[in-house]
Amino acid sequence: MAGRRQQVPMMQPQVIVLKEGTDTSQGVPQLLSNISACLAICDTIRTTLGPRGMDKLIVDSQQRVTISNDGATIMKLLEVVQPAARTLVDIARAQDAEVGDGTTSVVLLAGELLKEVKDYVEEGVSSQVIIKGFRKAADLAINRIKELAVSVDRSDKAKFRDLLEKCAATSMNSKLIGSQKEFFTKMVVDAVMRLDQDELDEDMIGIKKIPGGAMQDSLLVDGVAFKKSFSYAGFEQQPKSLDSPKIVCLNVELELRAEKDNAEVRVDKVSEYQAIVDAEWKIIFDKLDSIIATGANVVLSRLPIGDLATQYFADRNIFCAGRVSKDDLDRVCEATGCRTQSTTAGLAAKHLGTCERFEERQIGGQRFNLFKGCPEAKTCTIVLRGGAEQFIDEVERSLHDSIMIVRRAVKNQNVVAGGGAIEMELSRYLRETARQIEGKQQLIISAFAKALEVIPRQLCENAGFDTTDFITQLRARHAKDPERFKWYGVDIEEEVVSDLFAKFVWEPALVKSNAISSAVEAACLILSVDETVTSQQSQDPMAGGQPAMPGRGGRGMPMMGR
Repeated sequence: MAGRRQQVPMMQPQVIVLKEGTDTSQGVPQLLSNISACLAICDTIRTTLGPRGMDKLIVDSQQRVTISNDGATIMKLLEVVQPAARTLVDIARAQDAEVGDGTTSVVLLAGELLKEVKDYVEEGVSSQVIIKGFRKAADLAINRIKELAVSVDRSDKAKFRDLLEKCAATSMNSKLIGSQKEFFTKMVVDAVMRLDQDELDEDMIGIKKIPGGAMQDSLLVDGVAFKKSFSYAGFEQQPKSLDSPKIVCLNVELELRAEKDNAEVRVDKVSEYQAIVDAEWKIIFDKLDSIIATGANVVLSRLPIGDLATQYFADRNIFCAGRVSKDDLDRVCEATGCRTQSTTAGLAAKHLGTCERFEERQIGGQRFNLFKGCPEAKTCTIVLRGGAEQFIDEVERSLHDSIMIVRRAVKNQNVVAGGGAIEMELSRYLRETARQIEGKQQLIISAFAKALEVIPRQLCENAGFDTTDFITQLRARHAKDPERFKWYGVDIEEEVVSDLFAKFVWEPALVKSNAISSAVEAACLILSVDETVTSQQSQDPMAGGQPAMPGRGGRGMPMMGR
């Protein structure tokens, strides 16, 4: 044995799978970390829910100040960097784009679903079991909403308009304009009903903001209104009001342009130089004459209309405005029946539009061009007044939510009661259904049912009510007689539990269905992630491809013999 050579353990080389400096986190701790990040986001916007919700003041990196209680706006401005928590930002934006309201509710519901199953994750329950239970519970809840939803017959115009006003008022309850909801409700419904009822394009509702005055000074223009654009000398000589004007919209520049830098023209005679100058003038005069030949007396263009053209039109009693924004020009075309022309060649009377009256009016400290009584009116403009700029911005966001809600109510006439009533009824229904299911799915569906109570609970907390007392009353009422008490929720105004459907606190059923499906998809997505791989370069932009310090990262096989 003495002669046998001593065995030396072989060194196992380290196998580098990922780039050095890459950080990896996996397993249950990583999943719990993602859930905690989402709960932190929910805690940020939790207090904004409901009529007694608080506002958030957010200062961004450019020192712009935003005051809002709109869930989608807050989530967008928070600049969330945690990868899993960004999912909540995405569902808030999706809810805002698809429905317009319920953005805070969808984030709270997703966070509460994760909170309820956090203990199960810690105890070792598979994420796939939880995901399966969530999806089954979501299907049950959405089907139950369809059963409970009340449909209003659209043929009865008075009842249908009443439905739209109730839905708009409910969405305004939690907004800054809640105190003036009677005034703005009529304005929002009138605006939506003026749109093409087949398309319901919200872009056709223009919203213009003018600081100063009171909220009640806001007005709805049946047609198009936009702020007076930059104008040259001679503008004041143009007409400021016209009856039955002929309107032409152009995408043509009507001014003499200076030559580009280093442009060179070689001439042998002075007369040749004069011919070049005369040609430039002839081109623009030909354009102006072709416009005048059509009989138009209101000329709008996306591109500049220079001082020569402005004075030329003023001498012929024609109004003109250049640098009109694309959105405003498109709405003028929709309202008056004209089409934007990219050239003046071949311009004829058939390309013109008209309206009953055009006028330029002073509103606040600004002058506005108004087109009223448009024959093709599938558009309108809301002119908002108010004090601080941040105040008007928040009013605009509130009206946008209400407009989206009314649009959805026009397309889907099914409504349910708000104020946490539908959530409590769904919670009771899922609890009863869960008792008939065996296995772990019973626990998951029961957790889903409990998570739905976050909406009425948070409404009570934000209003300063006794949360335990209100939730206990709601559970007892819904369990005692589900058919009679199915619409009972939190009445913020009278501080009691009452029938909110009878008090016209209505919401489109689509808002609740979309919120539940989006929240469940977000929760399932977060639960299905068990590993996060973060490259160093994405964390440190200044790294610029510099090699990582040895021994700092990269997942690999550990070396033997250490």
